[in-house]
Amino acid sequence: MSTQVPKEDERTESVEHEAEDSAEQPEASHGDRRRADRDAKRQSVSGAPAEPEQDAFRLKVFRYDPEVEGKMEPRFDDFSVPREKGMTVLDALIYARDTYDTTLTFRHSCRQAVCGSDALFINGRQRLGCQTQISDLDKPVRVEPLPHQDVVKDLVVDMEHFYDQMHAVEPFFQPDEESPGDLEEYRQSPENREEIKMSTRCIWCGACMSSCNIAAGDNQYLGPAAINKAYRFAMDEREGENMKEHRLNVMDQEHGVWRCQTQFSCTNVCPKDIPLTEHIQELKREAVKQNLKFW
Repeated sequence: MSTQVPKEDERTESVEHEAEDSAEQPEASHGDRRRADRDAKRQSVSGAPAEPEQDAFRLKVFRYDPEVEGKMEPRFDDFSVPREKGMTVLDALIYARDTYDTTLTFRHSCRQAVCGSDALFINGRQRLGCQTQISDLDKPVRVEPLPHQDVVKDLVVDMEHFYDQMHAVEPFFQPDEESPGDLEEYRQSPENREEIKMSTRCIWCGACMSSCNIAAGDNQYLGPAAINKAYRFAMDEREGENMKEHRLNVMDQEHGVWRCQTQFSCTNVCPKDIPLTEHIQELKREAVKQNLKFW
């Protein structure tokens, strides 16, 4: 190591070079930030996706619009979304729509896992977008419409057939007699309430129907959601006996409970943890008991 003191002109020249370097540094840093901002906002609609920033993740979203030329062919668009604590898939979709492409279409309403409108196929599984945390998913996050449903646009599917199946089981309370008093409610025991409690949690999201291979191949099959709704009323002690018999007869048909092959796919994807397969099996037992003759 040298201990020689530099001459005055050498020290002056060194200071001047350091000053020039420090003056150029902010400009280079500013350029880097601008390039990073552009990359973060660039989509892969027309080319290769931008490299996501370290604090961002890649969101792959199914796109399809039958009414716009050039968008009729299904594809996936990539969006770079900033990672935030507590972010859900629905939050990420809203960010992508508001930041990059206002034509991105999906259903949502309450954002509290109650309305069931944002059921989606996320990373290969039926889930509620508002209930699914980004932190729980492998990256990139892949979002598609519910399988086995006709796609209307992007992530929106036609739910008309699902609603028709739900209404086919007459999903409302039908007692044989009027309540004892004008202002008196129909009474239910705590034990019976506990028996049907889980079945009342259905939010009509359609996730179970989408996961069911039988429903995918049999358009007339009532499906797990509708059968669960029939269970909810047939097993309610306040329901009239005549109506219970009618419901069990509907369930006992070719496209009713006997089409279920006990694959448990509906139970596995239900966002409200309803034991759908168990309820279907219970209705099978009730239908058999109703048909038993001992004379």
